[in-house]
Amino acid sequence: MDLQTILVGLLFAAALFYIGRIIYRAVSPKSSGCGSNCKCGVDFSNIETPKK
Repeated sequence: MDLQTILVGLLFAAALFYIGRIIYRAVSPKSSGCGSNCKCGVDFSNIETPKK
């Protein structure tokens, strides 16, 4: 194998790793979100709940 083939293979493997990492981060569950004790600064005190 010559040097160009090795370099192209390494660049291709690095690109696959980079794209795979982006896809993994996009589909993996987030560790912190509004489902877990969210303090996002929204004031819900003026919202009326329906009375039964």
